[in-house]
This record gives sequence, C-alpha cells and structure tokens, in this order.
Amino acid sequence: MGGATPDQHHKDDIESVHTLPERQDSEQHPDSETEEEQQDVPYSSFTTWQKRLIVLAAATTALFSPMTAQIYFPALPAIAKDLNVTTSQINLTVTTYMIFQGITPMFIGSLADSGGRRPAYVVCFTVYIAANIGLALAPSYGALLGLRCLQSAGSASTVALCFAVVADVVTSAERGQYIGLTAVPSVLGPALGPVIGGLLAEFLGWRSIFWFLAIFAGVGLFLIVMFYPETCRHIVGDGSIRPPLMYRSLWQILQLRRRKRDKAGLTRQVSTASTTNKFKFKAPNVLESILMLFEKETGFLLGFSSICFAGFYCVATAMPTLFAEIYGFNEVENGLMFLPMAAGSVIAAFIVGSFTNRNYKRHCDKLGIPYERSKQQDLSAFPIERARLEIGFPLLMLAAVMVISWGWAVHAQTHVAVPCVLSGLMGVGIVGFNNTTNSLLIDIHPGKPGTASAANNLTRCLVGAGASAAIIPMIDAMGIGWAFTLVGGLYVLGCPILIALMVRGVKWREELRVKRERKEKAKQAL
Repeated sequence: MGGATPDQHHKDDIESVHTLPERQDSEQHPDSETEEEQQDVPYSSFTTWQKRLIVLAAATTALFSPMTAQIYFPALPAIAKDLNVTTSQINLTVTTYMIFQGITPMFIGSLADSGGRRPAYVVCFTVYIAANIGLALAPSYGALLGLRCLQSAGSASTVALCFAVVADVVTSAERGQYIGLTAVPSVLGPALGPVIGGLLAEFLGWRSIFWFLAIFAGVGLFLIVMFYPETCRHIVGDGSIRPPLMYRSLWQILQLRRRKRDKAGLTRQVSTASTTNKFKFKAPNVLESILMLFEKETGFLLGFSSICFAGFYCVATAMPTLFAEIYGFNEVENGLMFLPMAAGSVIAAFIVGSFTNRNYKRHCDKLGIPYERSKQQDLSAFPIERARLEIGFPLLMLAAVMVISWGWAVHAQTHVAVPCVLSGLMGVGIVGFNNTTNSLLIDIHPGKPGTASAANNLTRCLVGAGASAAIIPMIDAMGIGWAFTLVGGLYVLGCPILIALMVRGVKWREELRVKRERKEKAKQAL
C-alpha cells in the first residue's frame, strides 16, 4: 500500500490539522485498502487526551437539552401571571417541548451521519440561541409556545450528536469508559436546571432564564467554531485526513496558514490533498431512526432501556410535588434534592465504564482474540451483547430495588436523608445500566451512530412523557409505595428481554446483515 506508514502519521505534530499529519492520497480512499490493512491501522489518530477533551466537550453540549427542559419549571407560575394565561396553558409549552425533543434528533442525527458533526452543531446552537433571545423578549403566549418548540429543536439533538462523536473517536474496547461521560448530562441537567432557574426567576425575573441560556450557548458556539474538530469518519477517517474548508475549525485554518509559511523549513513532504472530491453530501433520511425501531435487536434494546430510564422521569416528576407536600420544600430546596441522583450518575460514569471495558477484555481473552484498545475489533461474531449486558444486569437490579425503596421511604415520611441516599444509589443503577445499553447501541450500529442515538432519544422521550404524565395519577390511585413498586417491578419483568439479547444477539445481527445484503443486491440488479 502506498503512502505514509502509521508510524509516520504520528510524527511532526506541526504538520497536522489537529496536531497529527494528514494521510497520503492513497490513504484517503479506504475502499481501496484491504480489510486486513484497515484493521492494522489505529482506529483514531487523536491522542488519549484529545479524545477525552472531544468527548467531554460533546458531553457538555448535551447538557443543554435536559437542563433547558428543567430550568423552566420554577418560573411557570410567574410566566402564567405575567402573560395572563392559565397554568394549563403554560403546561402545554412543556408538552410541546418534549414532543419536539423526541422528533428533531431524527432530522439532525441523520444529517450529522451524512453531512458531518460540526455543521450539525452549528445549526443546533444557532437555532437555540435565536429561540432563547426570542423567548426573553416574547410579548405573548403564542410567541412563547412557538419559540419554546424552536428552542427544543435546537437543543434536543445535542444528545444524539454526543453519542455519534463517541463512536467516531473511541473503539469498542475502550468505549465503556468514555460513554459514561455522556450519561452525566441527562441527570446533571435536571439537577442544576431547577436550582439555576429558581434563583434567576426569583432575583432577576423569568426572562433572565432565557438570557442566561442564550449567553451560555453563545459561549459554546464560539468554542465549537473556534476549536472543535470534525470527527465524522465519512469525512475525516480516523481524524488524520484534512477535511474540506467548511468542516475546519478556525484554529485548524490558522494552523494550516502557519504551516504553509513554514513549509520551506520542513524536512518531509506531506500531501495536501483534501477529501473534497471524495466526500459527497447525502440528504438526511428521517425515516432511518424509525425503521431502526423495527429491527429485532434494536427494538428490544431501546424499548427496555427506555422503560428503565422512565423510572428516572417518574422520580423527577413526582419528587417536587411529594417533597413540597411532605417536607414543605420550596422550589430551590426541591432542586437541591436532585443533586444526590446527579452524584450517583457521576459515580456510575467513572466506575461502570471501567468494569465494562474489563468485561470486554475478558471475553476477548476467552475467545483468544487480541485485545487492542487503539484498534476497532470486528464484532460480527463477537458476543458484544454479553460483554455489555453482563455488567448492566446487576445495575438494573440495583435500580429496581432503589426505585421501590425510594417510594416506600417517601410513603413512610422518613427523614429526608433516607430518600436522598436511595436516590443517589438509584442514579448509580439507572445511569450505569443505560451506559451499558448506550455502548451496545453504538456497537451494533457503528456506521450510523447519530441515527441510532436519535432513535434512542425518540423512544426515551415518548416513554418518558408517558411516565411523567402517569405517575401522579398512579400515586393518587395506588399510593406512593405501590406506585413505585410497580415501576421497579417493570424492571424485573423485563429481564427476559436482556437474556434474549445476550443469547440471540449475534444471530439477530447476522440475520439483519444477510437481509441488508439481499436488498442491496436486489437494488443493483434493477
């Protein structure tokens, strides 16, 4: 194979777009390489710290969607009074937000898989900032309702983009540890949102909430445009291929200009070829996310993981009402009660990922397969379902026990420290289990992580919206303890689904691969 060797790719940092040199022309056409040659090359040319920073930045952007949903709640009475509308009308803005939160990622996720991560981020943040400025100046209820939908459209896709970025730069062997970072925003956002929203609404008025979000997002957009590299593998490969101009950060453009000035002093010639001629933009297919739900393995996985995460929505929805009635808490104090669960999610992010990676290595050793963190393993015959869900199963049981215990602790009106401790352990269980299922989802859809994450987001939002709407009527009808016993019981009843995934997952993936090959051959025959 012509061009530079992998060792040459890691020399002369000044020659790189992101501190690593571009590949030679022949290396920019991976279709011409054999499968063995591709497996010999490291999966990502980003260094360990670069990968950590990239994933951390993506996880930070994913904070906007859940935080925006929750930061609004403490100000609902003030907004209703200021705009002279009923509480039911204001609550409708919450419902429409969740609807758009589920639908929008189907468009952006598919766009990101075909057109790159950076353009998708820029579109999302631009829409989000504009919506927040409009909300801060909203003169009427109609404007508030419409702009709230636009705000959701801008923020919702950041979660799907986060998972897509992880798939771009991290192999299956090390994915467990990195994927943990992506779960923190889903719990940290609801924990911080009500506290920040309550303080802003009380001291600066409800409109200050949207000015805060606009400024916060503006800083994020500036950092993305200035520094964030394109990671989509269809465009930059392992990260060493120089992307077309529109996909480069301002920092990369400045580096390129500096490199051109210093080129005369270089001792080695490097190709300046771009992927511009190779890369072709494809219009996003919004139906792909929906079609994924009808795949046997993906449908079971997303359906059950959504039910599991619905337990978090049940607790998050019921907690403010229950704690206000039982413990007499105000909005700020209720917001602080989310912090133990957020702490549990952070613990899960750092601990569960390590166990997931170790279990992956154990299965590699068991099958006699070389374990290499820097290279992507062929998972077609690898029991990746077992490697992930063997760690997820005990976490699911922990979550079930904690959800049930939390319900009965609140029912018994125990000291507030008891539900706090239980919610922290609940965060470890729920978020830890979802970390394993999120890793598995990306493992079985390596070519379309953004689309798969959008499907995940859709099921979570739909099931979460149903759970949020149902939990208070359930409590009224059954009592607090029995309502959460039912929620935790669903976790246990779903265990056969996990067993089926572990036992038949490899077979289902092979059946899907054969089916896709037949469809492709039929297309070519026409």
